[in-house]
Amino acid sequence: MPPLRTALLQNSGHPGDPAGNLKVLDEAAARAAADGAGLLVTAEMFLTGYAIGGGVRELAEPADGPSGRAVAEIAAAHGLAILYGYPESHAGAVHNSARLVGADGSELANYRKTHLYGCFERESFTPGEAPVVQATIGELTVGILVCYDVEFPENVRAHALAGTDLLVVPTAQMHPFEFVAESLIPVRAFESQMYIAYVNRSGPEGEFDFVGLSCLAGPDGATCLRAGRGEELLLGDVDPKLLTTSRRINPYLRDRRPGLYTSLS
Repeated sequence: MPPLRTALLQNSGHPGDPAGNLKVLDEAAARAAADGAGLLVTAEMFLTGYAIGGGVRELAEPADGPSGRAVAEIAAAHGLAILYGYPESHAGAVHNSARLVGADGSELANYRKTHLYGCFERESFTPGEAPVVQATIGELTVGILVCYDVEFPENVRAHALAGTDLLVVPTAQMHPFEFVAESLIPVRAFESQMYIAYVNRSGPEGEFDFVGLSCLAGPDGATCLRAGRGEELLLGDVDPKLLTTSRRINPYLRDRRPGLYTSLS
């Protein structure tokens, strides 16, 4: 299998302005596709901005709403899959969601954040209930989590046991928690033997100061890509050969003794 060239779009776009953010996405998709990317990953709540306060419910849309259809058109126009964060309106609730659209514009997966962080999120969103959501791009199994979700080892291990090869994590990681991007993400990738694309917002936004530091971490624990603190579009390869080699060498998943861990749940 050839590597999947993956683009990480780190920025905060235009908070409160979905149309402006769709324009940013279109420009980034064009650049990523020109460099051979098959997948573009954006940050948490990319479509609307994160620090939008009471605007969450006003700006929320169904997965297949006008903005979702616009993203599908962008993906199809440039011939690459897109993972984007957005507030999802569904059955009277609002979820902090991430949606994966295929290179032909079709919906591949939609995930609702299961672990909400802080007062703002708990007051604004309803948590999702599906712990593992996956799709296939080429020969790779792609799983989705959002921000705080990845900080729970059980979530990532559930993906590992379900066969996820690349875990995409749109995030809104803020100061002073830089250690999550710098240390925790590469460890999660190593201990569960997968790639993790962790894509953050950047700069001040409302009461928050987003730290950037987006990364692509591999199953060998190495950080393949690392952004700084500002706006960036990074490109790197998710290599199935490295996954195969690393999983053969690393015994963590083979040496588990699940019978000893039942008390954890």
